Amino acid sequence: MKYAVVTGASKGLGASISKRLVQEKIGLISVSRNENEELKKLYEEAGLFYQHVRCDLADRKGTENAFVSIAETVFSNPENEVFLVNNAGVVEPIDKVGNLGSNLIETAIHVNLAAPMYTTNLFIQKAGNVKLTIVNITSGAAERPVQGWSTYCSTKAALNMFTKTVALEQEEVSSITIFGLSPGIMDTEMQEVIRSSSEEAFQEVNKFISYKESGMLRSTDVVADCLVELMVSNEIQAGKIYSIINLLK
Repeated sequence: MKYAVVTGASKGLGASISKRLVQEKIGLISVSRNENEELKKLYEEAGLFYQHVRCDLADRKGTENAFVSIAETVFSNPENEVFLVNNAGVVEPIDKVGNLGSNLIETAIHVNLAAPMYTTNLFIQKAGNVKLTIVNITSGAAERPVQGWSTYCSTKAALNMFTKTVALEQEEVSSITIFGLSPGIMDTEMQEVIRSSSEEAFQEVNKFISYKESGMLRSTDVVADCLVELMVSNEIQAGKIYSIINLLK
């Protein structure tokens, strides 16, 4: 059986990825704080495996408990194939260093970096001979400093290096593949958070407002199509951080 475990599956890119997986006949384990009832209905109508696991990825212990249980399900049969999509992420805190709240810093580190590291470590530990593909959703902000985004840039840069290092360690293991995707600017709730920032906290806020007003924000469905096609192909370059711009060409 084929399973996909998608974090942040209730909305945005996570929901679009989950919907697109139906076409590939892949069962879904949705991991998020809230369940997407549309997804549940879609999978039930398609006769595919569906499970929602309520989890706050900022809660380390809760995340550990949730994924230990998930691993027991997806690795129960050596004939299974498993996709882990570490999609959930937060852009806050948005402000200059010196004005950041410690609680928001901690949350961002847990959600953007620690949770993907933990889930990847656990799944590789438990995979055995099961074919496992891990996708880490990153950002162009991992490659350049953005005023007001110190925490987001740093956590995504660290996630990129983690992805590349795991790929290096697993290069002799043909059953395990890991890569990253930078999805570009999409029409999501994260963009709404960005646009609500003050110019003092985030100097580029007007640029992001113009992206929305001029229709430059990419649909999450478009990104999901490209990602899932790559996930199920035999053309993945392990450790590579793919850019959606290149995949669309």
